[in-house]
Amino acid sequence: MSLKEQLKTDMKDAMRAKEIVKRDTIRSINTMIKQIEVDERIDLDDDAVVKLIQKGIKQREEAISQYKEADRNDLVDVEQAQIDIFKLYLPKQLTDEELESMTQEIIKEVGATSMKDMGKVMPVLKEKVGTSADGKRMSGAIKKLLG
Repeated sequence: MSLKEQLKTDMKDAMRAKEIVKRDTIRSINTMIKQIEVDERIDLDDDAVVKLIQKGIKQREEAISQYKEADRNDLVDVEQAQIDIFKLYLPKQLTDEELESMTQEIIKEVGATSMKDMGKVMPVLKEKVGTSADGKRMSGAIKKLLG
Protein backbone atom coordinates (compact mmCIF):
# COMPACT_ATOMS: atom_id res chain seq x y z
CA MET A 1 0.00 0.00 0.00
CA SER A 2 1.41 3.37 -0.98
CA LEU A 3 1.75 6.17 1.53
CA LYS A 4 -1.02 8.19 -0.15
CA GLU A 5 -3.39 5.21 0.09
CA GLN A 6 -2.42 4.74 3.74
CA LEU A 7 -3.23 8.40 4.41
CA LYS A 8 -6.66 8.04 2.81
CA THR A 9 -7.42 4.92 4.83
CA ASP A 10 -6.27 6.54 8.07
CA MET A 11 -8.33 9.65 7.27
CA LYS A 12 -11.48 7.54 6.98
CA ASP A 13 -10.65 5.73 10.23
CA ALA A 14 -10.03 9.03 12.03
CA MET A 15 -13.35 10.39 10.77
CA ARG A 16 -15.20 7.29 11.95
CA ALA A 17 -13.50 7.42 15.35
CA LYS A 18 -14.09 11.19 15.59
CA GLU A 19 -10.37 11.84 16.14
CA ILE A 20 -10.42 15.49 15.17
CA VAL A 21 -6.71 16.29 15.52
CA LYS A 22 -5.66 13.23 13.51
CA ARG A 23 -8.28 13.94 10.85
CA ASP A 24 -7.23 17.56 10.47
CA THR A 25 -3.53 16.69 10.42
CA ILE A 26 -3.99 14.07 7.71
CA ARG A 27 -6.09 16.57 5.77
CA SER A 28 -3.22 19.06 5.89
CA ILE A 29 -0.82 16.40 4.57
CA ASN A 30 -3.25 15.55 1.76
CA THR A 31 -3.60 19.25 0.97
CA MET A 32 0.18 19.64 0.67
CA ILE A 33 0.30 16.61 -1.65
CA LYS A 34 -2.58 17.83 -3.83
CA GLN A 35 -1.11 21.32 -4.11
CA ILE A 36 2.20 19.98 -5.45
CA GLU A 37 0.50 17.49 -7.75
CA VAL A 38 -1.81 20.13 -9.26
CA ASP A 39 0.78 22.92 -9.50
CA GLU A 40 3.49 20.77 -11.05
CA ARG A 41 1.19 18.29 -12.84
CA ILE A 42 2.97 15.26 -11.42
CA ASP A 43 2.03 12.24 -9.34
CA LEU A 44 4.09 12.14 -6.13
CA ASP A 45 5.73 8.88 -5.10
CA ASP A 46 6.31 7.79 -1.49
CA ASP A 47 9.74 9.46 -1.26
CA ALA A 48 8.32 12.81 -2.33
CA VAL A 49 5.45 12.46 0.15
CA VAL A 50 7.94 11.69 2.94
CA LYS A 51 9.90 14.82 2.05
CA LEU A 52 6.68 16.86 2.23
CA ILE A 53 5.90 15.37 5.64
CA GLN A 54 9.41 16.22 6.85
CA LYS A 55 8.90 19.77 5.60
CA GLY A 56 5.61 19.95 7.49
CA ILE A 57 7.32 18.76 10.68
CA LYS A 58 10.02 21.39 10.28
CA GLN A 59 7.39 24.13 9.81
CA ARG A 60 5.55 23.04 12.94
CA GLU A 61 8.76 22.91 14.97
CA GLU A 62 9.48 26.50 13.94
CA ALA A 63 5.95 27.48 14.92
CA ILE A 64 6.42 25.81 18.32
CA SER A 65 9.54 27.86 19.02
CA GLN A 66 7.64 31.05 18.16
CA TYR A 67 4.66 30.06 20.30
CA LYS A 68 6.96 29.32 23.23
CA GLU A 69 8.47 32.79 22.91
CA ALA A 70 4.97 34.27 22.96
CA ASP A 71 4.05 32.04 25.95
CA ARG A 72 1.19 30.37 24.04
CA ASN A 73 1.39 26.84 25.46
CA ASP A 74 -2.09 26.00 24.18
CA LEU A 75 -0.85 26.40 20.60
CA VAL A 76 2.39 24.55 21.37
CA ASP A 77 0.35 21.50 22.41
CA VAL A 78 -1.68 21.59 19.17
CA GLU A 79 1.45 21.81 17.00
CA GLN A 80 3.18 19.03 18.97
CA ALA A 81 0.15 16.75 18.53
CA GLN A 82 0.33 17.37 14.78
CA ILE A 83 4.07 16.59 14.72
CA ASP A 84 3.40 13.30 16.51
CA ILE A 85 0.86 12.33 13.85
CA PHE A 86 3.17 13.44 11.01
CA LYS A 87 5.90 11.18 12.41
CA LEU A 88 3.62 8.13 12.08
CA TYR A 89 4.05 8.37 8.31
CA LEU A 90 7.84 8.67 8.24
CA PRO A 91 9.97 5.60 7.63
CA LYS A 92 11.80 4.16 10.61
CA GLN A 93 14.46 6.65 11.59
CA LEU A 94 18.07 5.58 12.10
CA THR A 95 19.45 5.64 15.61
CA ASP A 96 22.32 8.02 16.32
CA GLU A 97 24.72 5.07 16.48
CA GLU A 98 23.58 3.71 13.10
CA LEU A 99 23.85 7.15 11.55
CA GLU A 100 27.34 7.69 12.98
CA SER A 101 28.59 4.32 11.73
CA MET A 102 27.26 5.02 8.22
CA THR A 103 28.83 8.47 8.31
CA GLN A 104 32.15 6.99 9.45
CA GLU A 105 32.11 4.54 6.52
CA ILE A 106 31.39 7.33 4.03
CA ILE A 107 34.11 9.55 5.49
CA LYS A 108 36.61 6.73 4.91
CA GLU A 109 35.15 6.04 1.46
CA VAL A 110 35.54 9.63 0.20
CA GLY A 111 38.76 10.28 2.10
CA ALA A 112 37.48 13.22 4.14
CA THR A 113 39.85 14.53 6.80
CA SER A 114 38.50 17.92 7.93
CA MET A 115 35.37 20.07 8.00
CA LYS A 116 36.37 21.38 4.57
CA ASP A 117 35.42 17.96 3.19
CA MET A 118 31.85 18.13 4.51
CA GLY A 119 30.66 18.96 0.98
CA LYS A 120 32.04 15.63 -0.24
CA VAL A 121 30.48 13.60 2.55
CA MET A 122 26.97 15.10 2.74
CA PRO A 123 25.67 14.19 -0.75
CA VAL A 124 26.88 10.60 -0.44
CA LEU A 125 25.36 10.29 3.04
CA LYS A 126 22.03 11.77 1.84
CA GLU A 127 21.90 9.26 -0.99
CA LYS A 128 22.67 6.31 1.28
CA VAL A 129 20.42 7.32 4.19
CA GLY A 130 17.53 8.66 2.13
CA THR A 131 14.62 9.67 4.34
CA SER A 132 15.73 7.67 7.38
CA ALA A 133 17.36 10.75 8.94
CA ASP A 134 16.89 14.45 8.40
CA GLY A 135 19.58 16.81 7.15
CA LYS A 136 20.12 18.34 10.57
CA ARG A 137 21.00 14.98 12.12
CA MET A 138 23.24 14.04 9.18
CA SER A 139 25.06 17.36 9.41
CA GLY A 140 25.49 16.90 13.15
CA ALA A 141 26.99 13.43 12.69
CA ILE A 142 29.44 14.70 10.06
CA LYS A 143 30.49 17.63 12.26
CA LYS A 144 30.97 15.33 15.24
CA LEU A 145 33.22 12.96 13.30
CA LEU A 146 35.18 15.56 11.32
CA GLY A 147 35.23 18.38 13.88
